[in-house]
Amino acid sequence: MNILEIKNVSKIYNDNLILDNISLNILKGEFFTLLGPSGCGKTTLLRMIAGFTTPDSGKIFLEGKDITNLQPEERPLHTIFQTYALFPHMTVFGNIAFPLKMAKWSKEKIKIQVEELLDDVKLTKYKNRFPSELSGGQKQRVAIARSLVNRPKLLLLDEPLSALDARLREHMHMELVKLQEETGVTFVYVTHDQSEALALSSRMAVLNLGIIEQLDHPVIVYSKPKTYFVADFLGKCNILKAKIIDILDNSIVLFVGNLIEIEINVEEPNIYKKGQVGWYAIRPEKIKLRRIKNDDTMSTESDNDKYINSGTVVSYFYYGHSTLYEILLKNNAKIQVMLFNNKSEDLKFFKDNSEVYIAFNPNSGNFIEEI
Repeated sequence: MNILEIKNVSKIYNDNLILDNISLNILKGEFFTLLGPSGCGKTTLLRMIAGFTTPDSGKIFLEGKDITNLQPEERPLHTIFQTYALFPHMTVFGNIAFPLKMAKWSKEKIKIQVEELLDDVKLTKYKNRFPSELSGGQKQRVAIARSLVNRPKLLLLDEPLSALDARLREHMHMELVKLQEETGVTFVYVTHDQSEALALSSRMAVLNLGIIEQLDHPVIVYSKPKTYFVADFLGKCNILKAKIIDILDNSIVLFVGNLIEIEINVEEPNIYKKGQVGWYAIRPEKIKLRRIKNDDTMSTESDNDKYINSGTVVSYFYYGHSTLYEILLKNNAKIQVMLFNNKSEDLKFFKDNSEVYIAFNPNSGNFIEEI
């Protein structure tokens, strides 16, 4: 069931098209993320939902009601910005209780509701502290609790974790997801952080230059990017020139990187044409690296794996849990391979100038049409 419907929304600032005919539906109870680089329009869209910005065209509906021209205070939703805007002279309890006091709730009902929410966000023992006595993560939880205290239809979050350090941000990812699941409130979350979007979202929309490049579940957006931008923006990805040389019943045959012929499964082969050009996108962790074809010190290839012969390691980067290798292929193209350091024995790295083979399952990647 849709809780929010955005229909054909556009916005122009100073002759610049910020949002271009955006349409999307957000389901009740989901954690929906708007992901994109600075200037893509994601915050403008969030501000339109909140009522701080009015679209030049299009409509916004909340539970079927047109809220396009309603003032922010008339909308049953709350927004959390990068700055938490806590009242410094109020305790944690007072900050969370404030919206209920404004709504003229009784003291008894306020106490029950606030105590329940304090328990949800694990702040009960801090309820008498002031914001200046809290850590960044604790302040963020107070801001979320205050926004959830009167159970809004939507909670809008505009990069609320950007000021936190990496470890605390990772911890808050888990806290946010648990809190959203426990309360059942629909979250609409804005971020430019790709890993954050992948970790938090039920579904996500990738925005670029005012349009939605792709909208789907995180695993689909990551593993099957629809556009060059999505493949390039979301994590590391090898994007190789490709040409369709044959179309079969359930697959297409590609000539990739002027180097290798592969066959990949597609749902609708009839939408493609022979001779059509585009890209073949495959993530670095989907590729295997071998010193020789039968190197059994690594995981075994499947019957569907293809080899590229051969390449040379030109650089590598150790990340602890994994190592990223850059391989120069015989046609002077470069490809990245991510190997996970998950073996119990001593690690044996491929060194610079090592001669290697590359193996991969063609269906681990996908074809992207050239637009």
